[in-house]
Amino acid sequence: MIPEPPKIDKLAIVLRIVVFAFLAVAGVFFFPRLLNWAPNMYLVASALGVFTAAAVANALCLRMYENGQLTDIGLGWTAASRKNLLIGFLGGAGAAVASILIPVALQAGTIEKAQGEGFQPGAVLFVTVVLLFGAIGEEMLFRGYAFQLLMGLMGPFATILPFGILFAVAHLGNPGQGSPIVGFVAPVNTALWGFVLGYAFTRSGDLWLPIGLHFGWNCLLPLLGGNVSGFTMGVTGIAFHSRVNDMWTGGEYGPEGGVFATLVILTLAYCLHRAPVDRQTPALVRSAEAW
Repeated sequence: MIPEPPKIDKLAIVLRIVVFAFLAVAGVFFFPRLLNWAPNMYLVASALGVFTAAAVANALCLRMYENGQLTDIGLGWTAASRKNLLIGFLGGAGAAVASILIPVALQAGTIEKAQGEGFQPGAVLFVTVVLLFGAIGEEMLFRGYAFQLLMGLMGPFATILPFGILFAVAHLGNPGQGSPIVGFVAPVNTALWGFVLGYAFTRSGDLWLPIGLHFGWNCLLPLLGGNVSGFTMGVTGIAFHSRVNDMWTGGEYGPEGGVFATLVILTLAYCLHRAPVDRQTPALVRSAEAW
């Protein structure tokens, strides 16, 4: 656990956040490029690079300023953490399934056999592991050290809002947003996801609930043939095809770029509010509240 910190002024807190932001941005710039050493490695390099950047930035700041360790940002492995991870995964996976099957049920989309592709068990396992690291990395980055410091000082709402917007901005460069409609809806949905994931942390007090939500969504979409934030996995031999305007289903960007997903995300937020989450006390937030 993080020891009780001495009283510090707001300038020192801002400095900590600036240092974290510098380390995170430098890491996100450097590590994916270091790992992108072969063709078709962009997704792997991006996911593992973000994970590495987030782990390094959090670990260094925790060690330098809190005399703490990585588990102090809500990564402690307890019975409550395991329960919250499962709840999060089921919620994220359920949202992904709904984002595909609702359009299919309404005849707004179809699931068809992908041309020239078949089910690849090894590829499915590999992509699943990559997506898990990507989800953990993004949650450490956007709901980790800086997020929790600010939440302890400013409260949940004043922290969740800007970090949700920042989460959307970070995804603006993803492929598949060529359509003007998708180019508008996708960032809105991504910001909504950022708000939901931030709220998930406030509900659970750990990172495992938002990690579960994030991973469940990213994991189930490609299994049902959907694109994930503009990336096509193509490992199950099936593909989701829209039969309506991209505004509804997201087009090449995937369900995250469509209005169906907007409704699903809002429903997920309500379900998250009602979910039987086990509340834990985040050590870093508690320390920030004491300053």
